[in-house]
This record gives sequence, structure tokens and C-alpha cells, in this order.
Amino acid sequence: MIYNWQNKDWANFTYKNLNVSDIASCLVELSDETKALLQQKNIAEQQEEMLCFLISEAEKTSEIEGEYISRRDLMSSIRNKLGINKIPENIKDRRAKSIADLLVEVRNSCEKRLTEAALKNWHKLLFDGSKAVRAGKYRIGDAPMQVVSGAAGRETVHYEAPPSVRVPQEMKNFVQWYNAFEVKNVADMLIKTAIAHLYFESIHPFEDGNGRIGRAIAEKCLSQSFGAPILFSISTIIEKNRKQYYDALKNAQGSLEVSDWIAYFADVILQAQAEALQIVKFSLCKTTFFDRYKTELNERELKAVNKIFDAGVDGFEGGMTAKKYMSITRASKATATRDLQHMVEIGVFAAQGSGRSVHYQLDKK
Repeated sequence: MIYNWQNKDWANFTYKNLNVSDIASCLVELSDETKALLQQKNIAEQQEEMLCFLISEAEKTSEIEGEYISRRDLMSSIRNKLGINKIPENIKDRRAKSIADLLVEVRNSCEKRLTEAALKNWHKLLFDGSKAVRAGKYRIGDAPMQVVSGAAGRETVHYEAPPSVRVPQEMKNFVQWYNAFEVKNVADMLIKTAIAHLYFESIHPFEDGNGRIGRAIAEKCLSQSFGAPILFSISTIIEKNRKQYYDALKNAQGSLEVSDWIAYFADVILQAQAEALQIVKFSLCKTTFFDRYKTELNERELKAVNKIFDAGVDGFEGGMTAKKYMSITRASKATATRDLQHMVEIGVFAAQGSGRSVHYQLDKK
């Protein structure tokens, strides 16, 4: 297989018959709606929403690489880094602190020009204290840098990056390209972000962490173009279908014609913004709901409703039932029946089904 960097025209990426204007228009519309809804919240609530997206990005960009980090540690790490915790909380998982340090740094420096020094610093933040990785330094050595899968002895090579000796010059060229690419509109922003991620991943300049740094570059590119940190998580969408992401990346790394890759990545960005809008809407719904009903619900009822909201945008699977209510609240069957009926009467729940199959959904009208 011939890789993109082996082409004599590397890295002159081309794209034709590409129309991302519809995606760009939808992205602007969704972004404006999200911002308008956020403005209905107070400063503290807006900060919590921002934290929510940062935590999701930290969690999912790690999961894509097979690392599963405690959400609690991620939350504490980000709060510590942002100075929200007056007394810094103890973090058990060093990886949580590392990814938090990286993403907060990317967020805080989103308007600055991209430099090699900045990228090396991001890598150092991600692997600071690691004895297995040369933190903040490009890869060296004669061994090929390959992306592989499969058991030992039966590996499948998906991609082989340029030799290490080429990396310093390749990265100089990448940074120069990035800073020279002028963004005149949202369509340009989508194209630049998609190519920037692909270009960096194709160079694969570090021993480890290239995926996380590459997704951080995409976030920086979007934030820099918008003129403010983005309020959505790209990695959340990618993690939902990792195979599609890796297949699209593999196909793109076999050619300099990247129309399909740009269309794919632009759609990922649009999906991320759409999901963020639903999360903000859900959050506002929760706030409005409790403002309306908090004085009418007893402690058991509040606990059960909170459990439903904790399930998030995807909802509480199967709705609330008497059996689930008893399990959550430790109430007797008679008490559960009485509480559920009370919540139907005041408009909290809408009953669906009948007899033993009756269940309850929040009435969000």
C-alpha cells in the first residue's frame, strides 16, 4: 500500500466536488441556539455546562485509546486545574490529571498561534512523569512507526508513518501549513479542522498519544476559528463508532484526495454540536422541572426523579415502575404505589400501559 506521505506531492491535499456549506449552515444554527439557551443560565450554571463538556471530552478521548478513567477523578482534576476547588482535591489516577492538564491548556490557549513548542508542551502535559514515553519529544529510532491490530504474530498493519528522521521537518511544515491556512468562513473552518487532524495523524510525530493530541488540535482549530472555546465534545461522537473513524482515517491516509475524509469529519463536528444542544436543553428542562415541583415532592419522590435525570439525554430505560421505585427508595409496595399516584396527579409523571405493565415517564410539558 502506498501511504499519503509517500506521494511526490505530499502534503498538497486536494478535494473536489466538495460542498460543506449545508453542514456549515446547520452548525452555525445549532451553535447559535446552544449559546442562546446557555444565556438563560447564570454564570455558575454556565460554568457547570462547560465542565460537563470538558469532562466528556477527557473521558471519551481516553476511551478511544482504550483507557478508562474515573469520571470523578476527571471532574476533580479539571476543577483543580481551573481553580474552582479552593482546596485542591486528591487525584488517585495520574492519567486523569494529565488529560485534564492537556485539555485545559488547549482551551486556555485556543486563540494563540500554533507552534511546535506548544505541541511538545501538550505532549509533556499528557505524559509528565511517565518513564515509558519521552514526554514532550518527537519519536526517534529506526524502527517503523506502525498502527497495528491483532494478536502477536498475526498483526495487521493499518498504517505506517514517515521515518523518525523525517519528523522534525514534517512538523515544521505542518505548523507552517496550519498557520498559513486562512479561514474566511465556517466551511473553511470545517475543511481546515478535518485536514489538520488528518495531517497530524499521518505524521504521527510522538511515540504515544498521537490520537489524543490530534483530537486536541481539532478542538483548537475549531475554537480558534470561532474565537472562543467550543462547547461540545468531538471525541464523544468518535467514540460511539470507533470503527467508522479508523476506517475513514485509514482510507484518507492512502491518498492526497481527501473529499470523503472532510465530509466525514465535518459531519462528526455537526453531530457533536447537535448532541451538545440536546444536553443543554435537557439541563434547562431539569432546572425548570425542579423549580416547579421541588416543594411538592417528598424526599423519596425527589430521589426517584433525580435518578431519572441522572440517566441523561438518552433517558431512563423502560421508564419508572413500582418495582424500580421500591429499589431506588427502599419504600414498601404500598408507599411506592401511593407516591407514584401522587406524582401522576400533580403532573410529574404520565402513566403508560396498564396492569402489571404500567410504567411512568416524566411529563416534561
